[in-house]
Amino acid sequence: MTHYLVVLNDAPYGNERSYNGLRLARSLAMRDDAEVRLFLMGDAVGCAMADQKLPDGYYHLDRMLRAVGAKGSAVGSCGTCLDARGIKDEMLAEGTRRSSLEWTVWADKVITF
Repeated sequence: MTHYLVVLNDAPYGNERSYNGLRLARSLAMRDDAEVRLFLMGDAVGCAMADQKLPDGYYHLDRMLRAVGAKGSAVGSCGTCLDARGIKDEMLAEGTRRSSLEWTVWADKVITF
């Protein structure tokens, strides 16, 4: 089994890096030969905000995070990055938690967006 750590750095909207990183994490999480952890840092912690209100036609990153978590993958957000942006734990989407970069030791492969 290969351990993948997918790290997102960019803001949730404005470009598609976080969206594409979530798509990759979800695809990897569906494989039987892979274990995935997703780590949000920098502006990407905004992806973990629950109940995002978006115009019709926009992708909902908070829902995509739940889908990754539903596949058994852990989803963590950098605690320092959350604090710097005033994001409290109770504001996080279901299945997302405060975490740290220690996951890099666990990973066989690290993929960054």
